[in-house]
Amino acid sequence: EETFFPSLLYPFKAYPLYTILLPRSGKGARINVVLLNLVIDDPVAYLQIAGGLQHIAMRMLQENGINDVSVTQVDGHLTDHYNPATHTVNLSRDVYYGNSVAAAAVAAHECGHAVQHARSYSFLNLRSALVPFVSFASNWVQWILLIGILTIQSYPSIMLLGIILFAATTLFSFVTLPVEINASQRALAWLNGAGVTDASTHDKAKDALKWAAYTYVVAALGSLATLVYYIIIFAGGRRDS
Repeated sequence: EETFFPSLLYPFKAYPLYTILLPRSGKGARINVVLLNLVIDDPVAYLQIAGGLQHIAMRMLQENGINDVSVTQVDGHLTDHYNPATHTVNLSRDVYYGNSVAAAAVAAHECGHAVQHARSYSFLNLRSALVPFVSFASNWVQWILLIGILTIQSYPSIMLLGIILFAATTLFSFVTLPVEINASQRALAWLNGAGVTDASTHDKAKDALKWAAYTYVVAALGSLATLVYYIIIFAGGRRDS
């Protein structure tokens, strides 16, 4: 079973893309969702670091007592994630070899997920427990809802089943919020405490993670609004019948 944590933020005036890998038939199924095109208008700030940010990531892990997680470079943009199955923090090339403040924030954020895993963070455990059911729900919910809407007069239970499955994905979105916010808090605290960022760069790292967190909030609220919409359709169909 594989659960990959979402990639955070492409560091250079970038466009965040979030990727969740969920298990399906024993294999990871990639679901890419472009949540928002957010452009960071502030000039890119750089750190005085030679050789890329993989050393910073390893340092954060080691200083948190984590010695069984490695840092690797993966192809593509916006592919940064922590994989608890293989105990790896996987960084895109721009982050792995980068030296911008935003890239450092991304690397530290992914390491924050590794720290959560090592500390058995409660919301992370809850999210991991939801993954198998949410994976199933994600594969079938759109079809069940479609059939439910078409047959709501005759078979309202189909629509109700679709709403239950969609509610699971909505719950997953909201459980994701504290997981991501906590990982960012851990990242910012470590970056500041370790002297990686200072008074002139800390706010830029904070802004990068803040904008990324906003996209999760928008996604969760959008999912909730859609769930309410389906409930209204279901209630209206029941009244008509």
